[in-house]
Amino acid sequence: MKRRRGSHPELGCLRAWAAESRALVYRWRAARFSGPGGAAAREMRQQRGAFGKLLLKMRGLPAALPALPLELTVLYNSLLFTMGASDSAIKEAAEGICQGLLRVLEACGACGQDLSTEELWQKVLQEVTVEDLQAPLHRLGALQAAWWLAARRLGSTAGLFRLLSKAEDSGRARCSEGENELLSLLKAWQVPAEEASLPLVQSAKDLKEILCTAAAFLQGLWMQELEAGNFPTALSLLQEAAGGFCSKMVLSQIYTCLGCCAQRMGKPQTALQHLKRALQVDFQCLPALSHVAAVYHELGETDAELQALALLYEALQKNPPAAASPSPHFLIRTELLVHTPILASLLRHHHPSEVKYLLAQRCLQDGRVADAVEHYLDFLALLQEGPQQQVPLDGDSPLPRIPEVFLEAASALEQAGGHHDAITLCEEVISRTTDLIPRMLRVEERLQQPECPLPGTGLSQQKESLCCLAWRAAGYLHQGWAWATLGESKEAIMQFSRCLGDLLRVQICGTAENLLPEVEVLQKIRLLSLIGRGTQFLELGKHTEALLDFQHSLQISPGDPAAAPYLVQALWKLDRKQEAAALWQKFSQTPPGEERQGRPVPLYLASCVQRAAFPGHEALAGSIRDYLGTPNGDSAS
Repeated sequence: MKRRRGSHPELGCLRAWAAESRALVYRWRAARFSGPGGAAAREMRQQRGAFGKLLLKMRGLPAALPALPLELTVLYNSLLFTMGASDSAIKEAAEGICQGLLRVLEACGACGQDLSTEELWQKVLQEVTVEDLQAPLHRLGALQAAWWLAARRLGSTAGLFRLLSKAEDSGRARCSEGENELLSLLKAWQVPAEEASLPLVQSAKDLKEILCTAAAFLQGLWMQELEAGNFPTALSLLQEAAGGFCSKMVLSQIYTCLGCCAQRMGKPQTALQHLKRALQVDFQCLPALSHVAAVYHELGETDAELQALALLYEALQKNPPAAASPSPHFLIRTELLVHTPILASLLRHHHPSEVKYLLAQRCLQDGRVADAVEHYLDFLALLQEGPQQQVPLDGDSPLPRIPEVFLEAASALEQAGGHHDAITLCEEVISRTTDLIPRMLRVEERLQQPECPLPGTGLSQQKESLCCLAWRAAGYLHQGWAWATLGESKEAIMQFSRCLGDLLRVQICGTAENLLPEVEVLQKIRLLSLIGRGTQFLELGKHTEALLDFQHSLQISPGDPAAAPYLVQALWKLDRKQEAAALWQKFSQTPPGEERQGRPVPLYLASCVQRAAFPGHEALAGSIRDYLGTPNGDSAS
C-alpha cells in the first residue's frame, strides 16, 4: 500500500509528545510500588486521564505515518489504564482499538469504516507493510486479544493470532496433533521488542504470558461446562493455566477448578489434593474450603466434613469476602479476562448463614442431635439479626425454604427432648402458612409440566399452595408426635386429626406413578399421621378406631413396612387372631424391597418416619408363632 502524501506534525511536536509519554510511564512505574492501594488507584485514574488528553492532542491532527508509532504506543498505554480499571471497563477498549486501526488506514490512504473488527484487523495486517508500524500493531493486537478473551470470543482470538503469525512467519505457528491451537498460536507469537524511546506501562511480554494463562484457564472451564465427557482435556488445560503467569488469588482459583474437575471425574482424593493446594496458595480462597467439605461429604467422612464447614464458618465470620483490589503491578491481569458462569458458580462465596445451616443439616442427618439443635438455634438467631443475614434463595444456595428449616429445627429439638420448644416452633409454621392455603386444591397428574414454571402461572401457584399445605400439615404431625412422647395421647390425637383434616383439602387425580413430588410428600404425611393417631388410639384402648386408621394407611401405601405390623397388632388386640396371623404370614412372605420405593422423604420428616417404625416386631412375631404352633424358623419375622 502506498504511503499517503501530505503534511505531518513537526519534529518538535513529536519530540514533545514522546517526552510527555515517557514522563507519564516513568511516573507510573515509580508510583505503583509506593503508597497504599488507594494511592495506586488514584494514580491509575490520573494516568488514564493524562494519556487520554495526550492522545486527543495527537488525534487533533490528520493521521500521518511518521507520528503513528508514537500515537499507537500512547493508545496502547492509554487502553491499558482503561482496561485495567475494572472488569467492566475492559469493554471500553474495543472502540479505542478500532479508532487506532482506522487512523492507520487513514494514514495509508485507505478506508475501513464499514468493516467489522475482524475484517478491520485482516485489512490492516495484510495491507499495511510499513516496518515501523509492525511492533505497535502487534502490541495493539495483544490488547484486542485480551478484550476478545474477556468476551469469550476464542475463535476471534485464534483468528487474530493466525494473522499475526502469518505476518511474521507462515510456518512457525502450525499446531501439532493433540495440541491446543489457540495456545500454540499464542506461544508462537513473537513479542515485539520494547523501544527505550517509547516505554510501556506494561510490557507486551508480560501481556503474552497473561493471555496464555487466561486462554488455558478459559478453555479448561469451557471443557467442563460444555463437554461433559471431556474432563481429561479440561484437567490438562487447567494444569497448563496453573503453570502460567498469574496472581496467588488466580492460582488458588485454578487449583479450586482442578479439584472440582477431578471430583466430577470420580477422583475425590485427587480433588482433595488440588483443593488443599488452593488453600496453601491462598487461604482466603474460601470456595475451595466449601468444596473440600463437599468432597468429604461424598466420601462419607462426616467428621472431616464438619471440621471443614466449621473452619469455613469461622473464616467467614472473621473476614467476610470482599472484592479484590486492583494490583498496581499489572494493569491487565488474568482475573480481568476470565469471567464465565461456571467459574462464578464454582467460586461462589457462601454466606455465613448458609454454612451454619449446612452444619445443622449435616449434624441432624448424622444423628448428632445436640450439635444439630445448637446450630439450628444459631441459624434462626442469625435470621433475626437483620437484612444483612437474609440469603438470596438462588439455585446455588443450599438453603431450603424457611418453613422447612423451622420444621427441621423442630425435629432436632424433639429428638433432643425439647418437645415443648418443638411444639412452639411448629406453631410458628402453622400460623404463618394458614392464610396461604386455599380451601380446596385439585391436583392433576404430573403431565407435561415445564421444568421452570413462570411466576404467576397456575402451576407455580398450585405448587406453592401444596408446599404451604405440606409445611402446615407437617407442623401438626410433629406436634402430634411430641405430645405422644409427653404422654398426652388425647392432645396428640387432636394434632394428628388436624393434620389429616388439612390434607382433606387436596383432591388428587392420577395414578401413584404420575404424582407431583409435592403430592408424594403429602401422601407420606397422611400415612405417618394415620399411624401416629392409630398408635395413640391403641394407648387409650380404642382398638377399633386404631384398626380403621391402620387399614386406611395401608390403602394409601399398600404393603408399607411400618403400617402392616400395626394393623396386625390391632387385629390381635381385638382378638381377631386368625386374621392377624394370616395377614402376618402374607406380609412376612413379601420379599424385602418389593414395596414401591418413592423419593426420599424431606429431612424434616425423617424423625417422624423413625417414630412410626413398629417397635414390638419380635414380640408380636413370637406371639403369632406360638398361636400357629410353628417353630422359630418357619415364619419370617
